[in-house]
Amino acid sequence: MNEENYIPHPKIQSFLEKYYKDDIIYMCNHYPKERNIEISFLNLHNYDSELADDLLEHPINTLKQIEEELHHLDWLPQQINISKSHIRIKDLLFNIPIRDLRSKDLNRLVSIEGMIRKSTEVRPKIKIAAFKCTACENIIYMEQNGLKLSSPPFGCTNELCKKKDTLKLIISHSSFEDSQKVLIQEFPESIKNGTNPQSLNVHFIDDLTGNVSPGDRVIITGILDATQQYSKDGKSLYYDLYLKGNNITKLDKEFDELSITKEDELKIKELSQDPNLYDRMVCSIAPSIYGTDILKSVKQAILLQLFSGVRKILPDGSTIRGDIHILLVGDPGVAKSQLLRYIVNLSPRGVFASGKGSTASGLTATVVKDDLGEGRWSIEGGALVMANNGIATIDEMDKMRDEDRSALHEAMEQQTISIAKAGVIATLKSQCSILGASNPKSGRFNILDSMSEQIDMPPSLLSRLDLIYVLTDNPNEKMDEEISDHILKSHYIGELMRKEENESVINEIEKEFPLIQKELLRKYIAYARINITPVMTKEAKDHLKNFYTNVRKLGSKSSTIPLTARQLEALIRIAEASAKLRLSNEITINDAKLSTQLTTDCLKQIGIDPETGNFDIDYIVAGERKSRKEQIFLLKKALNGLYFESKGNDILKESVITKAISFGLQELVVRELLDYIYSKGGYLEKGMGYIRPTKELDEIY
Repeated sequence: MNEENYIPHPKIQSFLEKYYKDDIIYMCNHYPKERNIEISFLNLHNYDSELADDLLEHPINTLKQIEEELHHLDWLPQQINISKSHIRIKDLLFNIPIRDLRSKDLNRLVSIEGMIRKSTEVRPKIKIAAFKCTACENIIYMEQNGLKLSSPPFGCTNELCKKKDTLKLIISHSSFEDSQKVLIQEFPESIKNGTNPQSLNVHFIDDLTGNVSPGDRVIITGILDATQQYSKDGKSLYYDLYLKGNNITKLDKEFDELSITKEDELKIKELSQDPNLYDRMVCSIAPSIYGTDILKSVKQAILLQLFSGVRKILPDGSTIRGDIHILLVGDPGVAKSQLLRYIVNLSPRGVFASGKGSTASGLTATVVKDDLGEGRWSIEGGALVMANNGIATIDEMDKMRDEDRSALHEAMEQQTISIAKAGVIATLKSQCSILGASNPKSGRFNILDSMSEQIDMPPSLLSRLDLIYVLTDNPNEKMDEEISDHILKSHYIGELMRKEENESVINEIEKEFPLIQKELLRKYIAYARINITPVMTKEAKDHLKNFYTNVRKLGSKSSTIPLTARQLEALIRIAEASAKLRLSNEITINDAKLSTQLTTDCLKQIGIDPETGNFDIDYIVAGERKSRKEQIFLLKKALNGLYFESKGNDILKESVITKAISFGLQELVVRELLDYIYSKGGYLEKGMGYIRPTKELDEIY
């Protein structure tokens, strides 16, 4: 700092002393660990509107002037030098959307909000370059303010030397500061339909570096600047905008980009007292989609998914997720994709992805080499990172490649995404619910076949889903009439809405769709997720415990595994979401009963062994029911035993059947299983009724 050019500014000194004296003293006592003073623009505007206007219009000079006054306050502790402290500005009057930044905003102090899409590594940036003359060893110091290193003088400035082309940069005498670049993008939910998300490069220096990661939602205050584009013909007339970051405010709370006013809060609390609240909310989920009772159960589950359970951090540091994962499997034309699209628009924070058009890196995260890092590696967050603290919908999950689907395992259970590539090791947050949709392999769902056989998804992924629903298109005269009436009614309402709005048209629309307004429902969900953290009552605990243990007892009698601990955790999450829906801080027995009812409805569809009629979780997540596994084990035992007795020669197929029957299997079942094993390459047909087991036999279960 050049003390000779310092001119005191009593008004700034008075402002700092009035509003921030305690903060400044605290910084001095903890310097250099703490070297920032956050100044509220609202305080400055209330104290001196002219100075506030100068800060907006001429931020570089005004910030420099305020920092000089900070360093020259006469009541500072004399023994402390705070010359490297900074002034950070927050609480600007409004945030400018990234897509609305224009040339008039250049060189002004602006505030933008969005989500961090990419971030580079923190690297040193030269602040004051030292050029040394190789002839006379004279050193010239040059301050660096641009994006590129300023060229040294053509010749030495020493009057006794003045030699040309003798200056070289000396790193040991130069001053450096930490530097980082990030790419901030509009919030996914604020992107207009049919438009690309707008983004902006932001440059951070000093202690602002290393504070954000891809997926973080932030408000960044800074000075808007521009850098010239280059073409093959030289310098272009066009410039690229970038922001010199001055301050970062993290939006830590979920859904806090939604503005919930006092009036909204009163409406929300009033709505929570409605005795028909649950039914009204269910009817407000995709009201244009109408169908069977199972579709109503699906809407109930998705409604609770929007509220989610409670994320817990245990004393040992481990976490238990609160987000609910749901998969919809069904025939074509049952409105799965339409339902997913509606939920993305309804959720205060939602991201849509299609399995067919998504890769592992597009869903999770990747490390890329691009211009943002000047050829270095940058971390780029995918859809699940962008949906952090929200909901991610993935359509056509069955169309994803195996290597892409495997990337979902960590994101669904640990709710983190780990990156280890090109020397970059990082862990990103992915605390979001997943709502997926899948089509059966054969086009239509066959309830007699296992889930993993029909949707081509690994059992390890299916086991992480809390609820799996099957939507089938079965002819039913009464239901078909109701659906046709509803579709015709929906088209009629759509035709009315294209006409000029008048009182009669509005009344007709409201008569057909008496729903909770979408915006109010979005705010209700956001309010519940921010403010409600329910605790389970003893009655609710006992109900869930009894349900789990009783179903497990039934399994022990039938030698099946009807439920696992993962299903118990899913029951708890659903009960917590039900309490949140009511804005209640207590999870009652009614919430627990709703949880067990939804889980039972789900298991009745896809978790019942068609032979025994009992719940069998293996039928969902392990690719085959346990009873069938045991049958195949006995058949393999018969095959291997006879093959050993024949000393490796061919064996008679009928002998295998007779041996398997002696183990307690029925002949019809044995013949069916033999055909199954043959289709898997378990044995070879040798003619004359003889067969020979193959090495692939051991690979079948």
